Formats: sequence, structure tokens, C-alpha cells
Amino acid sequence: MTTPDRLDVRYGRVPSPGRRWALVIVIGAIAVAAAAFAWLTISNALDDVGVDTTGYSIDGEHSVTLSFQISAAAGKNVACALEAQDEEHGVVGWKIVQYDASEVHARAFRETIPTVGLATTGFVNTCWVT
Repeated sequence: MTTPDRLDVRYGRVPSPGRRWALVIVIGAIAVAAAAFAWLTISNALDDVGVDTTGYSIDGEHSVTLSFQISAAAGKNVACALEAQDEEHGVVGWKIVQYDASEVHARAFRETIPTVGLATTGFVNTCWVT
């Protein structure tokens, strides 16, 4: 071995086989992590449900009528939690509704929420694919 070869080995200018394998393993792990992240992001987006409250009316001391739209993937059953609150933001009514799958992407609904006291607002708390 010549002096320049010894210096290259001594100061790491020549990659060793162990370093190459470590680099291959690190790049492979990064690729697997990126693929897993992409899959989780896409699979969660497929089951995403969009919801917009379009209006509500106070029907008296014991009910609120709520109008809303949901956007969900076609062919998926959807459930929504509806909520009515009083002027201090206390929950005075709660209702879970379920809708069968449809081939239509966006649908509008109108539901009545029974309340235990006078409500001042009604809204859709959340929706999810069942």
C-alpha cells in the first residue's frame, strides 16, 4: 500500500464497505417512513367528512331545528353529533344521527334536537364515516 493510499484510508477519503451498507439502510428506512406517512395521509383523507352548518332555529324551550350539509365519499355511511347550547355555552341538547351511504358527494339535512332548556344556538359538533 502506498503512502497516499494509507493516508486516504486513515482520513476516511475512501468509503469502507460498512459505511456503504449503513448508508443503504438509512436511505431504505427513510423511504419506508415516507411511504408509510403518505399511505396514512391518503387513507385518512379518503374517510374525511366535511360539514357546514347552514342555519338553525329555536323552536321553543324544548327543541332546536338545525340545517346542515355534509360532504363525504360516495358509498360511505356517515354519522354526525348535533349539539344545542344555551347562552353560557352549556350543552342543553345532544343528538347522534346516522345516514346511509349515498352515491351523492354532498347532501343537505334538517334535524330537530330535543333540549332540556332554552337553547340559543345549534350546530354540528362533528361527523365521521361509520
